[in-house]
Amino acid sequence: MIQPEGSLPVLLPKGFRFSTAKAGIKASGRADLAFVQACAGTTAAALFTKNKVVAAPVSVGRVSLTRTRGHVRAVIVNSGNANCATGVPGLRACKKICDEVGRLLDVRREEVFPSSTGVIGVPLPTEKIMPALPGLVSGSAATEDAFRQFAHAILTTDTQAKISAGSFHVGNKKVTIAGVAKGAGMIHPQLATMLVYVFTDVAASPAELKRSLTQACRESFNCISIDGDTSTNDTVLLLASGESGASLADPMVRQEFNDGLTSICQSLSRQIVADGEGVQHVIRLHIEQARSRKEALAVAQAISRSLLVKTAWAGADPNWGRILAAIGASGLPIDPDRVDIFIGKQKVCRSGVNYPFNESHAHSELAKPESDIKVRLRRGSSSLTFLTTDLTVEYVRVNADYST
Repeated sequence: MIQPEGSLPVLLPKGFRFSTAKAGIKASGRADLAFVQACAGTTAAALFTKNKVVAAPVSVGRVSLTRTRGHVRAVIVNSGNANCATGVPGLRACKKICDEVGRLLDVRREEVFPSSTGVIGVPLPTEKIMPALPGLVSGSAATEDAFRQFAHAILTTDTQAKISAGSFHVGNKKVTIAGVAKGAGMIHPQLATMLVYVFTDVAASPAELKRSLTQACRESFNCISIDGDTSTNDTVLLLASGESGASLADPMVRQEFNDGLTSICQSLSRQIVADGEGVQHVIRLHIEQARSRKEALAVAQAISRSLLVKTAWAGADPNWGRILAAIGASGLPIDPDRVDIFIGKQKVCRSGVNYPFNESHAHSELAKPESDIKVRLRRGSSSLTFLTTDLTVEYVRVNADYST
């Protein structure tokens, strides 16, 4: 069902129109406003950051989805400014923009879903955004080019757009799912620094969408980490137009849809990690024989957050001792005498001590763009695969210069 990342053409679900504009928020002069118009009756579900510090659009979006009982007619995204830690003026600015988009579309303000991404603590320049809104709304189109431009306009430190799409048939009805994402830094489970928008033409209630989205994120966006930081603006929004005529009330449609949505989210997750700030090596962490999935996830997080581990990966150094130490520091009741570690297919640690291995082969494995590391806890039957990265000098450079 799912197309390879970046493949052509991108399949677009029915019921959505896209557009972008240059409002002058980004110093680069690139497009920094992105807009989606959804047909009447479009339902929605969203997941947000678990950070206690949240941006104005997250606060507004949460309330709006509650007030509309999960219905959305438009999405407005600005990049280059997070509209976070901006106090009451930030909330007012967000609502003002939603008010104007609602007026232009003749819909309620609460049916306009806002997002922002960029630098924290800087007032949102509504004086730049407001004049761009009429053209943004009138210029929307249901074309692949407009969709791809939308995917590019939401980027900040990303080097490329993240897109995934596909479709499936149930009887004579075709359901399409298409997703875009941005994210390259502040990436860690509990959602990451990312904005994700997934569009589908299946018919579904907001509650059905929420169940499907929660499960898909559990297997995708909550199993990745770049730098261990959790953002203030994270949002994953799923919109369903119902234009295909196929409904999630049908068990066959629901199964196909859930599988497809998970595949889309996993594809976008892989693209986020691969495009991480300064990333040279993507690591697939396989945690095996844990007591529970929660325990496996906690071990993966502990390893992925260790600066010593991540810098070793940057140098393709098979220093398994750092991995073992990170597991021991996780706070979990794990017996180090039962831990086995593998780099690629080679066992490098058995029962918590060195196991003779070919260091040259292990170095070559870690020098690849993508490598596999397996940790066997020998405590139970739960397992998890988790995507993470190395930490390089380039990451420091990007983030040292970000706000200036």
